[in-house]
Amino acid sequence: MPIIKQIEVTVTRVPLHNPVAFSNRVVQAREYCLVRVFSDNGTTGIGYSYAVNTSGRILAAAIEEVFAPILLERDSLEVELLWKEMYQEALLIGRAGAAMRALSAVDIALWDLNARSVALPLYKYMGAAKQGRVPTYGSGGYYQPHKTIDDLCSEMLSFVQVGHKAVKMKVGRLTPAKDAERVGAVRDAIGPDILLMLDANNAWRDLPMALTALRPLERFEPFWIEEPFSPDDIDNHAALARNTSIQVATGEVEAGRWRFKELMDKRAASILQTDAIVCGGITEWRRIAATASSYGIPVAPHAWHDVHAHLVASADNAPYAEYMPDDSIVNFRNVIDIQMELEDGDLIISDRPGLGFNFDEEKVKDYGWKEGNRGPWLVMKNEDMK
Repeated sequence: MPIIKQIEVTVTRVPLHNPVAFSNRVVQAREYCLVRVFSDNGTTGIGYSYAVNTSGRILAAAIEEVFAPILLERDSLEVELLWKEMYQEALLIGRAGAAMRALSAVDIALWDLNARSVALPLYKYMGAAKQGRVPTYGSGGYYQPHKTIDDLCSEMLSFVQVGHKAVKMKVGRLTPAKDAERVGAVRDAIGPDILLMLDANNAWRDLPMALTALRPLERFEPFWIEEPFSPDDIDNHAALARNTSIQVATGEVEAGRWRFKELMDKRAASILQTDAIVCGGITEWRRIAATASSYGIPVAPHAWHDVHAHLVASADNAPYAEYMPDDSIVNFRNVIDIQMELEDGDLIISDRPGLGFNFDEEKVKDYGWKEGNRGPWLVMKNEDMK
């Protein structure tokens, strides 16, 4: 029975070497809220969430002020009970957004702690549905200054050359004609047998705009169109699903099983992209994936393959993890000590306990908090909470 004795939190800000853009945002840096949970059996679990260009401190404050007092001196195996108490405490400050992302980070750390306590890799602790090998799709295709269509095609083709059977690129920032030129060139480059996913990142305001953009793309047979509208505009997702041959995928910024149930009830998405570092952690991700299975809907989680490979390996309706091969887009790999191996387009999950990696202390010092003399970790113990 691992008893939680100490919780630590920090925020790391990791700049991108070259800013990247999608339909409505430019990303210059990524802030990660990192969590460590220490138990009385000498085991440490880790978790994290993400706050885009700024705002990681909001997540850290929620952990310090709201969730740590609930968790200290508690049994880490009681993940369902602890989740319920944390969620109840967070009701008035956010059932989504920063509060739920902070809860997600802590919940992931609890699952990691519990798996490490019994010396099992997380996916086996969760009940393996796959044997340590997870299919992935190569993800990129961002807009960048001076990036040509030839550059884009080379990038997508590089995914195919290392074994990916599916690739993803951005759409929605340019005119429909220019995006059609980009998508058509990529389809020619990768051939007809590779699945081609498109990601719009909430590009369109209404159904006519979305259909105007997507009609020229249908002939290239995309596998899905991701986040065509604001995540709150569920009705337009459903309307688009009825009016295009392209499957609608969404859910990467959605939180809580109830919103995912609404997406499924309204047939607003045929693929869910539930993200464990956003939706409420591993505890809530499992609930959502199980519900989706009863609807016959697959879950292809968004980004963060270091965590999601384990979740995909634990669920029979999770066909893919998203994979980005370097730090040019998602740079979480810059704050951890071990990288997961890719083989013929599949991620290989090791037998290392828990998530199978730790935070790189030197990198955390480089990128973490520099406020006063406390850094980089803020330490919380039970006596501190009194």
